Amino acid sequence: MKTLIRFAVGLVIVSSVATLNAAGAKPFSFPRSTPESQGVSPAAVLAWVEALDQIDAMNSFMLVRHGQVIAEGWWRPYEAQSRHELYSLSKSFTSTAVGMAVAEGKLSIDDEVLKFFPGEAPAEPSANLKGMRVRDLLTMSAGHQDETSTAADKISAKAFLAHPVPHKPGTHFKYNTPATFMLSAIVQKQTGQTVFDYLRPRLFEPLGITQSVWNTNWQGISLGGYGLSVRTEDIARFGQLYLQKGKWNGRQLIQPEWVELATSRQVSNGSNPKSDWDQGYGFQFWRSRHGAYRGDGAFGQYCLVLPEQDAVIAITSGVKDMQALLNLIWDKLLPALGPTRLEADAASQKKLTEKLAGLSVRPAEGAGSSPLAAKIFGRKFVFPANEQKLESITLTPGNSGKGVTVAIQANGITHPVNTGYREWQKGRGSFGTYIDQPTAATSAWAMDDTLVVKQCFHETPFYLMRKLRFDGNELVYEAETNVGFGTTKQPRLVGRAE
Repeated sequence: MKTLIRFAVGLVIVSSVATLNAAGAKPFSFPRSTPESQGVSPAAVLAWVEALDQIDAMNSFMLVRHGQVIAEGWWRPYEAQSRHELYSLSKSFTSTAVGMAVAEGKLSIDDEVLKFFPGEAPAEPSANLKGMRVRDLLTMSAGHQDETSTAADKISAKAFLAHPVPHKPGTHFKYNTPATFMLSAIVQKQTGQTVFDYLRPRLFEPLGITQSVWNTNWQGISLGGYGLSVRTEDIARFGQLYLQKGKWNGRQLIQPEWVELATSRQVSNGSNPKSDWDQGYGFQFWRSRHGAYRGDGAFGQYCLVLPEQDAVIAITSGVKDMQALLNLIWDKLLPALGPTRLEADAASQKKLTEKLAGLSVRPAEGAGSSPLAAKIFGRKFVFPANEQKLESITLTPGNSGKGVTVAIQANGITHPVNTGYREWQKGRGSFGTYIDQPTAATSAWAMDDTLVVKQCFHETPFYLMRKLRFDGNELVYEAETNVGFGTTKQPRLVGRAE
């Protein structure tokens, strides 16, 4: 799918991370109301949520109608106060920074890209490169046939400008994360601030976004095309700001002309009437079916704005089929967004409230104990050298009296994974290049000889399934993530007891 930026699972190399200081930011929270008071049947919302709950990869959602939150939910261990990786939904925030810089006279969308990087241009730039404008970066029409590397330790203006430009800019749509990085670099060139720092007083503080981070490349430039993490309600606030044509609490944060340009169809990107990726592209926003538009990121991070229905839907998830998630909105929720207030439906509202309170990512499935456990607790299983850097695994009884603790030694560091049985035990964890991240884990015995550990990295879309099968002195180890930019399943490893 065009929205996926291409790098290995978890590859986010951070040279610096900025955290927004909440000092001086006025607290804000959407007003809450019932679905009926905003013209929506709670029974329809419940049916939609129940359909979402069939997907074992939902993280959170918030449904806003007429400026009121009418339903919201987090699948434990995801929480309202925790931020979440946005991936390419970050691009819409970068576009906003460009619009603000344009309004302040810092640049024009008709400026040639080479103008900003005279020292990093090729010795003999091609005619197409010379003709590339800021507008072409915004519309993913830079003229490239393919992308340069998106990895934070490789992406740079110099690498982008050295890449061949076989198409005339403005004529060929190619989803291009480095093009968004270039927008970030241009804003930094013209303002002296990273996109994140530039947006802080202009966007984040007015919206009350106080817990965000935005990763940078090796030069200290905000990645632009990805790397931003915010809370679910922050996504909804951002969408509501665009729905309100850039106005917030009486202040015009974004010029309405920019909102119109950014969210309207600027280029064609396909012709399939059933695909939400073929409805046209704006300035780092996708056009959607049913008159809607959205920012979106890999694995189902959505800021969906429905102007005709005066609604905003924020979603975080870890899904493989992003179109299926949108289809559930169009099929089950859209028809329920009625024009007038409905009579109260206490019974349906009670069911909806109970459903939302009980949402959870499904725990590991199986028994809570095994007769084999006592024989393997405390034994250290050692693995030969391997690409996963896995060195040893030791099991001990769980801290809570339920589940187990799995001590995983990898690359010279021991990572204890505390698990619960049918309940999420919070802790820290690592996989790939995600090091010491907030996690929660469950475990269960799928068979007497096989322990399944499900570890959720709940500031990301990922959960990691580990299967440990014990056979005498051997431990057969398998690991797989729910989603990924490449392969999700790691090669099987076999360890032996010391």
